[in-house]
This record gives sequence, structure tokens and C-alpha cells, in this order.
Amino acid sequence: MTDRALSVVRSGALTTVQDLGRPGHAHLGVPRSGALDGPAAALANRLVGNLPEAAVLETTLNGCAVRTRSTVTVAVTGAPCRVSVDGRPAAWGAPVRVPAGELLTVGTAVSGLRSYVAVSGGITVEPVLGSRSTDLLSGLGPAPLTDGAVLPLGTPNSLYTRVDTAPQPAPPAELVLRVTLGPRDDWFTPEAVRAFTSRTFQVSSASNRIGLRTEGPALERRLQGELPSEGMVLGAVQVPPDGRPVVFLADHPTTGGYPVIGVVREADLPAVAQAVPGTPVRFIEVRRR
Repeated sequence: MTDRALSVVRSGALTTVQDLGRPGHAHLGVPRSGALDGPAAALANRLVGNLPEAAVLETTLNGCAVRTRSTVTVAVTGAPCRVSVDGRPAAWGAPVRVPAGELLTVGTAVSGLRSYVAVSGGITVEPVLGSRSTDLLSGLGPAPLTDGAVLPLGTPNSLYTRVDTAPQPAPPAELVLRVTLGPRDDWFTPEAVRAFTSRTFQVSSASNRIGLRTEGPALERRLQGELPSEGMVLGAVQVPPDGRPVVFLADHPTTGGYPVIGVVREADLPAVAQAVPGTPVRFIEVRRR
């Protein structure tokens, strides 16, 4: 048994393995997946000297705890949280040396929702369609972490320069999402379209890696017929029968039958990963470039 591995002591509410995802397979019904907060995952990898494509752990709300079988360098980014090594306080957002056999504990998020844990060498579970990401919708990739699971690690990349520390954006107090209307905004009344781009919604507790669900004004349809199932893209804002917009995220279905009133700019989606339930959400219309 290799000594380059992590043993999961506490898996947390939901901890998954994520990397850059598996884009390019939508025609097979396979979502992109990958880290929801891509910049935070990329920074964690930089801090420990990994290549950008290395797999990391994505924790949700209450972190996780893992024991190392060899001495490794780790970094925790994303949602700010307490970090400790065998009970000793350790830095968040900076490289931390964890000796063999000691316990790395990633605590509950102080603000935000998802933290990212990079380990030197990266997590090397078996890739599926070119990615090690867990996909909660299709079930591809490794299962979410469970207590007692063992995660293999790769060999640290000595040629890749790491950084000591770097600034990170704070989790959002308000989500302001730039959205291009269409392709089905004509399925809604003019009043509903105005409400979509002028009223404030809130993040629903039913949100997950598949989509950000909202609470707030219901958007009234102009057309009541059935829409044939059509392709869905990352950031699509679908409106189900209850009229509350849903922003599709990394594990979203590749097709859907409810009308899409607009599409959120991809650059705005990392902040969505850190928006806790109740966070205000505003959709700001931008013109097609």
C-alpha cells in the first residue's frame, strides 16, 4: 500500500474530489462538473506547487478531516475557516506542512460555503472521461467522501513554482450576476422580464452543485405551452413552473424542458459557489457582445 495517500477521518456534510472538470461531453449527456469556485481551487493548487489540472477536495459548509500517510504540503482556500494540524492552529490561504501521520482538520466555514483543500502531488483517484471530478448528477467520478476512505496522492511537482500567499475575494454579501437575456425570454410577460432584471431575489437553501435556486418574485409566463427539451449551458437561468429562477452550475443537466430566460456570465459564477442561503441576488442585464 502506497504511503502517498490521505485517510478520511471526517468526511463532512459533502466533500468531493474536483478538478477542471470534463467539458466537451454534453452531446453524451455528461455535465462539465469541476470545482464550483474555480479561482479558489486554482489558487490552492498554486500555493502547494501543483499544476492547474491537479484534483483537490471541495468541502461544503463544515469542512473535513484527513490523516496523511506521508509528509505533505497543503493549502486551504475558498470559504474562510479554521485550519489545524493535530490540534495546532495552522494558516488558511497559505502553504502548510503536515508531517506523516498527523491530522489535518478543515473547520466550518466562517463565511461563504465551500473550501478547497489542495495537497502537494494532487489527488490521483482514477479519472473518468479525462477528469477526476465527482459529478453529483450523473454519478461519474469518485463518490463523495465517506469516513475511512483512502485517497491516493501523486508525486509533488518540483519544477512548478508555488506562491507563499495571495489575496482572495471575500464571500459575497450580495450576488450581482450579469445576464444576457434569451433565448426564451419571449416566453415571459414584459412585466416578468422587468422583474427579473430589477427585483431582488434570495439564495434558496435548496441550492446545490447542480443549480442555485432562488426565492423571491415569481416570473409569469406569457406562453403556457410545452417547450421541447433543448440543450442547456453553464449559467443558464431556467424558470420552472413555480416561476423562481434557477442558475445552472457545474453539475447541471445538459438538456431541459423549462424556458431559459437568460444566461449568466461565466466570470460571475465562482461567487455563486460561496453564496449562503438568504444572500440577496440581483440579475443585471448586459447586451450580447
